[in-house]
Amino acid sequence: MELEKQTAQLERIKTKLGQALCKDAEFAEFGASSHQYKLKEKLPAEELADWEARYGVQLPEPFAGFLIEIGNGGAGPYYGIYPLDQATSYTELPALQGRAALHPGMTAEEWNLLTEPLTGERDIPDEEYEKARNKALGGMLCIGTQGCDYEMYLVLEGKHRGRIVYTSDFYPDHPFFFVYEDNFLDWYERWLDEIIMDYHNPWFGTRLPGDENTLIQLYRTTPDGKLQVKALEAMFKFKRIAPTTLEFLNNVAEQSPRDSKTAISLLCKTTFAAGRPYLLKLLQSDDAEGVLHALIILNTHGKNQDRTEFIPLIRQRLEHVDDAETLRYAGYILKDCDAVSFSDFAPFLCHASLDMQTAAVYAVRDCRNKQENGEIIGQMFRSGGTEVVRSTISYWDVIIPHEKLLPYYKAVWPEYKRNPNFREKFAACLRELHLPDDYFG
Repeated sequence: MELEKQTAQLERIKTKLGQALCKDAEFAEFGASSHQYKLKEKLPAEELADWEARYGVQLPEPFAGFLIEIGNGGAGPYYGIYPLDQATSYTELPALQGRAALHPGMTAEEWNLLTEPLTGERDIPDEEYEKARNKALGGMLCIGTQGCDYEMYLVLEGKHRGRIVYTSDFYPDHPFFFVYEDNFLDWYERWLDEIIMDYHNPWFGTRLPGDENTLIQLYRTTPDGKLQVKALEAMFKFKRIAPTTLEFLNNVAEQSPRDSKTAISLLCKTTFAAGRPYLLKLLQSDDAEGVLHALIILNTHGKNQDRTEFIPLIRQRLEHVDDAETLRYAGYILKDCDAVSFSDFAPFLCHASLDMQTAAVYAVRDCRNKQENGEIIGQMFRSGGTEVVRSTISYWDVIIPHEKLLPYYKAVWPEYKRNPNFREKFAACLRELHLPDDYFG
């Protein structure tokens, strides 16, 4: 029966590969331009048998079936699936033939104990490092890459044989991620399904599977709060939502203190008009975290929307902002709306916090009246020191030509004089003040 089920699934995958190509003919899906939904030649069964005999490893049946019946690598999630020989070359032999050490739900403590030689501060010999790395990656085959240091592995032995694991560099407290599917073919078919259904999923496989109704039902019926959160977060893959989902998200936004901000984000991502009243309410609230969340949503999901009515509220909130992150996002939005005023951010330019000063410097980078505010800029340089001077030089298109600022520029000139782009900024400042080009030495 399992063989019949796998055979039927392989046939579905063949059909869905063509459907995915039709849906993504422009190769907009992440990594699709590299494989273009093309597969390598099928792997002859005898070659697979030779490989398994040579390495003393038996591939999980769903992956072996894919290699033999679909193709020996090619089209697949992210940058595709490696051919078996390439996958083998990217996997150290001790790891390939080792015991699996990873498992789903691995605690940070378990992970840290396993990877301490790889993440600790002490220097260790290369041999010891490779031994620890092979132990952590034991019993797995590297079957593809997500780019940079992110790889995809297939578990070859043990209780979780057949599962897919997403790996990265070894970081304390960050165990590798097991995808939700039990085997390669389920994972691969889900990838095709989500392309065909036009989901937005740049980090495919990291969120719960399921359509709108499945995730809503899971959220409503599970007693597990963490699973509820995951069900809600999985909805970010939807580009559009049905009226029933819209109603569900409205209910969550109004009734769940824990999940309301996530629900508002989802509303604004899929139906901005439905989320607008919630954003207005958050911006007028005393909830500092809620204000920041509203600004992040406006910056992320409101770029193509009319945000005129939010501008006065954001300006009013500036009087009460006391953290750099909120100030940054306020600046992003006001800048996008061509509504940044130097006077709005002037108090922060002389703030006791360097982070606040830097955020304000960035926010006013395009203000045209900076030169008229030399006194404020001078006070900013006095309070923030060379760090804030460097920020203005980096972020502002010009170095403000003001005589009282020259000592601050002269102090940092040695850092910039060999960079032609920055050197021209200094030269333009000196020309504006009718000073010689060698004024700074």
